[in-house]
Amino acid sequence: MLNLSMLLEDSARRYPDRDALVHGEQRFTYAQVDTISNQVANLLVSIGIQSGDKVAISLPNVPWFPILYCGILKAGAVVVPLNILLKGREIAYHLTDSDAKAYFCFEDTSDLPIAEFAREGFDNAPACEHLFVVGADRVTTGAGITPLAQALADQPSEFESSLREATDTAVILYTSGTTGQPKGAELTHSNMVLNALTANRLFDSQPSRHDTHLTALPLFHTFGQTVNMNSAFSVAATLILLPRFDAQSALQIMNEQDVTVFAGVPTMYWGLLKALDTLDEGIDIERIAKNLRKAISGGASMPVEILKQFKERFGVQILEGYGLSETSPLAVFSDSEREPRPGSIGTPVWGVQVRLVDSEWNTVLGEDVVGEIAIRGHNVMRGYYNRPGATDEVMRDGWFRSGDLARRDEDDFYYIVDRAKDMIVRGGFNVYPREIEEVLMTHEAVSLAAVVGVPHESHGEEVKAFIILDKDAEISEGQLIDWAKPQMAAYKYPRLVEFVTSLPMTATGKILKRSLA
Repeated sequence: MLNLSMLLEDSARRYPDRDALVHGEQRFTYAQVDTISNQVANLLVSIGIQSGDKVAISLPNVPWFPILYCGILKAGAVVVPLNILLKGREIAYHLTDSDAKAYFCFEDTSDLPIAEFAREGFDNAPACEHLFVVGADRVTTGAGITPLAQALADQPSEFESSLREATDTAVILYTSGTTGQPKGAELTHSNMVLNALTANRLFDSQPSRHDTHLTALPLFHTFGQTVNMNSAFSVAATLILLPRFDAQSALQIMNEQDVTVFAGVPTMYWGLLKALDTLDEGIDIERIAKNLRKAISGGASMPVEILKQFKERFGVQILEGYGLSETSPLAVFSDSEREPRPGSIGTPVWGVQVRLVDSEWNTVLGEDVVGEIAIRGHNVMRGYYNRPGATDEVMRDGWFRSGDLARRDEDDFYYIVDRAKDMIVRGGFNVYPREIEEVLMTHEAVSLAAVVGVPHESHGEEVKAFIILDKDAEISEGQLIDWAKPQMAAYKYPRLVEFVTSLPMTATGKILKRSLA
């Protein structure tokens, strides 16, 4: 029997007075986080949430994210973290597809109206009965909508966590792959616990070190959940929460809080290096470099030049790795005890097997031969929620087929050759072309759309749409972009549009996107 929330509970028992969460001037000890999570669990039980029920959350990196996350787990329910940039239509889809019975969202801010879109999504997901709004002083309540502070006011501070089977689902993380609507990867309690412990093994983290993580990766994403939140909770580390990455702010926090661990996507490291050119007064780079123990990167390939520059300026070798939502995510990573190889994502992590296979799964490929990454181990998901067909497409005999191409050298170091067929990585966020294409084609002027990623200096890739218009339709590139913007999350909509009269295709009618890119 197991529960992912035990990572928090154990640290709260052993280090009750140690800071668990820091957000601006707010500080929460491990005892406080555990106590409020207990109140959340009691609230959920009081409204009828049972073991195995799904509860969704939409929050940026604020203390309420890990508090709600752990409270949901304590109640025996399944956490469904949603990207905070989703719009109402997308939220309704995720709530309905996951069978969520309750939903927690963050209040509106001046530039991020999460609650506004959450209410729209909630209203269009009739099976979801409860919406709790965090910090809801300005939010109008309605049927099924309650300010969280009000809901927690009379809840007891003690709760006996529900014990679950190790193979029971703890978290559902949504990912599209490269085909169709987003689908939920079911990650078990053992998936998540073992991956968090694996991260600590990789990065030599332990309670006696009392690491301090600058948590700039969004916690709704698998990378931030495992490498920052869950791994930190398991060793009583302190999480400094940064809701939105800004390089100068990040450097200021690293300077003031003596940050020892930073995990980010390549564009964040690019931003930190760029910020050194206009460094704010009072930021001591030598102090930052002295304290920074581990720098961790994932989500996209790291340019070798950034690796070199970061080590020169901060004195730390960035450790690169590879994984997916379906693998909790760590699968392959640079080992701090072995000399890293620039351009390599490292070697398979503890307890995980990796091999390269051909297109038919029939042949396991050898050294320096490009093949598709297949993964087996404690990190691999149960499957896609309510999608046995989609699960069967990527799973065979316990092996998960990633869709990513790589090669392996004689020392078992892996090198990514290409990402999953068409996926775009924009600023660390995965963008799935087919979803965007389907939305664009709902416009009356659009006959056919093909979406690809094109190189971009700061975001890594930018979303570009090639459009064939309906006969006699008239619309400008700017007008189509303006139309698309409110239809989808801010990181998804195309910033670039090009009208064409034809698209390159194979003999079977498949669009040759690599030719477009």
